[in-house]
Amino acid sequence: MKIVRDFTFIVMSVVFISCSGCSKDETETKKEETPEMTIKVPLGGNTWVVNNPFKGETLISDEGIGSWSNQGDKFRVYFKLPKAGSLHLGLKAKVSSGTSTLKCTVNGQSKEVDIDVASLKTTFVGTFDVVEPGYHFVEIEGLSKEAGTYAIIKDVMLGGEASNGKMYFVNEEYYWGRRGPSVHLSYKVPEAASDVEYFYNEVTVPEGEDVIGSYYMANGFGEGYFGIQVNSESERRVLFSVWSPFHTDDPSSIPDDEKIIMVKKGEGVTTGEFGNEGSGGQSYWKYNWITGNTYQFLLKGKPLADGYTQYTAWFKGPEFQGWKMIASFKRPKTQTWLTSQYSFLENFHTETGAIGRKAYYNNQWVRDTKGQWYEMTEAKFTADATARKESRMDYAGGVADGKFFMRNCGFFNETTPIDSYHNRTALGNAPVIDFANLP
Repeated sequence: MKIVRDFTFIVMSVVFISCSGCSKDETETKKEETPEMTIKVPLGGNTWVVNNPFKGETLISDEGIGSWSNQGDKFRVYFKLPKAGSLHLGLKAKVSSGTSTLKCTVNGQSKEVDIDVASLKTTFVGTFDVVEPGYHFVEIEGLSKEAGTYAIIKDVMLGGEASNGKMYFVNEEYYWGRRGPSVHLSYKVPEAASDVEYFYNEVTVPEGEDVIGSYYMANGFGEGYFGIQVNSESERRVLFSVWSPFHTDDPSSIPDDEKIIMVKKGEGVTTGEFGNEGSGGQSYWKYNWITGNTYQFLLKGKPLADGYTQYTAWFKGPEFQGWKMIASFKRPKTQTWLTSQYSFLENFHTETGAIGRKAYYNNQWVRDTKGQWYEMTEAKFTADATARKESRMDYAGGVADGKFFMRNCGFFNETTPIDSYHNRTALGNAPVIDFANLP
């Protein structure tokens, strides 16, 4: 009997050990427990299509990702984390029917998740390791679907150690947030200068920084602006605009006595009206300027005896001879010389707001009514409401390689303090211009 009892004990022990092993394997294959995720990152303001940005116009709305049926479409949702550590990730999403399997990747770590709910609900994806604070993204792609579309995704939900503290992402005014922060340099005119009649500047866009939707504005003044743009893969422009004194975003509502009058324009230049960000007279020359080349901008402002002020813009590049007239406009109810000399860098296309751009602004001068040139070597760096509200923190400006520069978009981590002052080294190279023979 003793032998039987020992044998029975051995058999039971083997069965117990074997079952314990099965239970452990089953536990390891179970989904992670759902942790707390209280931070909501809305996809409507923080998401871009990776491989074809302009598809975002149809796939991304204020409500997030929708109408997503192509497996080749990948999305990136950006946010800035305050710490390193674990990051819990969930998707507030739904499917029209069946089950969709999605893959989410953070810092090269990928996890798959099934979405099988017909109403918006947070589904836990998993926990990821974040090795350093700063901007990160979750990349979302579709693996399989049973319905016509993969999913409707409204928010990314975050929690964990990496999210403890102040996070940065777009939480309102999605249009402006997706365009990204605009940055400015306001130049200080030396006190010795009298009334300013001419404003000269130079701009260089480095290779690879010519992103569609970029406006590298060189010569801004109290009543308008003048610079170069990237409008599409095949079109670039030199743009010069003057605001009407009548404040409206609808140019058709401007009274006749407050309309901008076109005096003359250069060959091949298109003129008309503009709206949406104030209204007035606009001119542009379609010209495929070249990255790496330095372009020169000359602006004149002169009050006239009839109550108007006339503004004229010229453009020059190393690949053509002489100055090119863009246009000359008269602004009613205005009596002023040039004021508020500044430059800016902005993105005007929401779908390229995740792509960085940069330009150098150098050799700034003003010429007063006495014919004396003065170099401007000090500038104040500022940014728009998107930056000031800390919706986006990817903006910078100041001095690099002895030149003023500005940079925005692309979700980089180096941020220049807003309202900071910067000084470049004086070059002493005053412009040599034959004013009598300007076109």
